[in-house]
Amino acid sequence: MDFIATILFLALVISSTKALDPCGSQPVDSDLLVIPIYGKCSPFNPPKPDSWFNTVMNMASKDPARVKYLSSLVAQKTTAVPIASGQQVLNIGNYVVRVKIGTPGQLMFMVLDTSNDVAWVPCSGCTGCSATTFSPNTSSTYGSLDCGLPQCAQVRGLSCPATGSAACSFNQSYGGDSSFSANLVRDSLGLASDIVPDFAFGCINAISGGSVPPQGLLGLGRGPMSLISQSGALYSGVFSYCLPSFRSYYFSGSLKLGPVGQPRNIRTTPLLKSPHRPSLYYVNLTGISVGRVQVPIAPEYLAFNPNTGAGTIIDSGTVVTRFVQPIYKAIRDEFVKHVKGPFTTIGVFDTCFDATAEAEAPLITLHFEGLSMTLPMENSFLHTSAGSRACLAIAPVPNNVNAAMNVIANLQQQNHRILFDVINSRLGIAREACN
Repeated sequence: MDFIATILFLALVISSTKALDPCGSQPVDSDLLVIPIYGKCSPFNPPKPDSWFNTVMNMASKDPARVKYLSSLVAQKTTAVPIASGQQVLNIGNYVVRVKIGTPGQLMFMVLDTSNDVAWVPCSGCTGCSATTFSPNTSSTYGSLDCGLPQCAQVRGLSCPATGSAACSFNQSYGGDSSFSANLVRDSLGLASDIVPDFAFGCINAISGGSVPPQGLLGLGRGPMSLISQSGALYSGVFSYCLPSFRSYYFSGSLKLGPVGQPRNIRTTPLLKSPHRPSLYYVNLTGISVGRVQVPIAPEYLAFNPNTGAGTIIDSGTVVTRFVQPIYKAIRDEFVKHVKGPFTTIGVFDTCFDATAEAEAPLITLHFEGLSMTLPMENSFLHTSAGSRACLAIAPVPNNVNAAMNVIANLQQQNHRILFDVINSRLGIAREACN
């Protein structure tokens, strides 16, 4: 009897400890925690939770550069994917995951990015990097990659010699205010209880500017250098994530890698692929409803065009969903018919109204081939810090973007399980409390 009582007591202690650990520091199986960088669980000096509206506004202010980068992506070759390209991509760090690199593993918090292929980490001795860096000298499994290897041919800004052998090094400038230099290397990548051996990534040795994520980036795109491609049979081309709300200050979400443990009954839509932007996850957006009204949208603004890259993508790094101007205008015109004005502009949002009118506001539904996604109020509206104004949390694509690309962003994905099945070319969406 004493033995049973002891077991029950230990179970109670463990349960209480977990309850008091909202950041969930202990991983479960192959799941990784997905941590908002401005949440309590973030290692990056999060702000106070009462300033979350201003924090989202600050993050959303970087979206135009992100959208411009995504729309400008072009494959270097049919079979090669660039590690970095043109416009600044690494300045978006809304969610991070804990990983370990090397043997023994060195803890890093890397940005989750579904539209980029390659992992990047600042390495020891790096000029302009943060205090937390990866130390190759203390890893027994570290190795360099030279210019003659296939992976090196996928790097832009290459500085390899025309003849002879040398380390695969490259320089990249982007965004007008940042640049970095790096070597392509390999080492073990630890993901919860899993190990991906000989994982190729960029080892950054110098940074100029302040836009590169402090501890690097983990690429979950569709190209051959991404985590999903490099992990091979380990994850069978399947992963999913659940992003917690920015308002969930004390909680984290999850990244599930591999087919085990994924939701069984989840509605899916086909994943489409553009040969000119092979890293991106395209879906077939067929229409949009505001309340019960399906807004009139000319088919050409929704159509996927593999040759031009036009269409709709799912992206983890953009904050606010963006639609090309004609689609956004159609949504806004219908929305304002149902909500009492006047309407004002705050930051990137031009459909802000008195918060007392929110109860009559219609919900937005995104219609994809095979499924529809009705955005709950928490995914549709943002409130000012004082709570007096509410804003429709979508925006038009910036005027300086010369592409008909729509982006379904992370604010609208929050508290949903988003499943990516690359091998079977399908994407699943289901409601889930990510906290």
